[in-house]
Amino acid sequence: MSDTKIILEEKDMPRQWYNLAADLPSPLLPPLGPDGKPVTPDMLAPVFPMNLIEQEVSTQRWIDIPEEILEILALWRPSPLYRAKRLEKALGTPARIYYKNEGVSPAGSHKPNTAVPQAWYNKQFGIQRLTTETGAGQWGSALAFACSLIGLKCKVFMVRISFDQKPFRKLMMNTWGAQCVSSPSSETQAGRAIQAKMPDTPGSLGIAISEAIEAAVTDATGKTRYSLGSVLNHVLLHQTIIGLEAKKQLAKAGEKKVDVIIGCAGGGSNFAGLAFPFVCDKIHGQDISIIPVEPEGCPKMTRGPFCYDHGDVAQMTPLLAMHSLGHEFVPPPIHAGGLRYHGMAPLVSQAIVEGLLTPRAYPQLKCYDAAVLWARTEGFISAPETAHAIACTIDEANKAKEEGKEKVILFNWSGHGLMDLGGYDAFFRGKLTNFALPQADLEASLERIKHLPKPEIHRSGKW
Repeated sequence: MSDTKIILEEKDMPRQWYNLAADLPSPLLPPLGPDGKPVTPDMLAPVFPMNLIEQEVSTQRWIDIPEEILEILALWRPSPLYRAKRLEKALGTPARIYYKNEGVSPAGSHKPNTAVPQAWYNKQFGIQRLTTETGAGQWGSALAFACSLIGLKCKVFMVRISFDQKPFRKLMMNTWGAQCVSSPSSETQAGRAIQAKMPDTPGSLGIAISEAIEAAVTDATGKTRYSLGSVLNHVLLHQTIIGLEAKKQLAKAGEKKVDVIIGCAGGGSNFAGLAFPFVCDKIHGQDISIIPVEPEGCPKMTRGPFCYDHGDVAQMTPLLAMHSLGHEFVPPPIHAGGLRYHGMAPLVSQAIVEGLLTPRAYPQLKCYDAAVLWARTEGFISAPETAHAIACTIDEANKAKEEGKEKVILFNWSGHGLMDLGGYDAFFRGKLTNFALPQADLEASLERIKHLPKPEIHRSGKW
């Protein structure tokens, strides 16, 4: 019997993170301040500790992982690589499907891979309290877990629709000692302004980010900093432990080449964590199809322009060169709450501009169909976000069947859906519908950012 799980020992954990910024053919454009000039590291100091700012701006290819961080990551890492044999059989595909199971972490997703380093670096810098936002609740749960182990206070602003849909996520955060409030809240100026303007808003990650940053920078003690679960370079850096482990595991399984890499993408962290080590291979000549997948209701990669935009509604973040739907965009209340962010990580965006990635958007019902098939073949109940990657994986496996080609497909099973069963219930009762973003809504949102600086488009033309 061939192995279903490919396991690495703790001694085989990667000792360094991989930084794609070192290898991108066209370098990232700099973040800009309100004056349109590049942001300096000192300008970020009220929001992030300097040790993380150094990682954010680094172009060093490999960055060492401190031993104290590795000891905590070893609670669940290395995570197993699975061969999806039962799904392969159900589809009748010649493709070999592998998935990295990131649902084995204490928080149930990939998010602790960066929550632990961020909490650790903040503690080393003398910080006592972290604030953050969360969409579906996976990031908030992960940071609450990390702060509990490392000894920091934690406050989470949770997008209102997810706060209402997923009460058990709030309870997870409370169990780890964190405070969780619905966003927009009455606790910040940004939240009160949104409540006055849109009292019935379902909330958005852009709003919650504004509240979390405001709560951090207005702390008179100077002992609070903000922590972000996706989008920024240092966050994606920490997640590359996923793809680096996967490379070792594929080699252990006897695979000499991978043909397709897939991950769902909200802000970009779980996708980048798996994909970036393979993007490096593609840059250096390998033929790999690399696909980030988003919902049709929030299609920043497939329909949003590459532009300079703020990461939050209150415009407290620098301007980032990224694919965006506009920082005031409030997506529909789809159940994939972690994919409702208006922008995409600059590193992922530049890789799209370069032609290294081929993003796709999927409708909500197709993703739930895929998740149910997955549960009834592979057994695991997936997060709605993860279901987007499964739907794409099924399409690619069926394509291999049509072409009669053996292919190796690898995707990131980024988290379990045991806290998201309300979405499955709504799906089974026929209460969910597909929602493709109307073009008029997209144009209205983009109209509000047309005055912002326009980025230069840099690409090598190799892909």
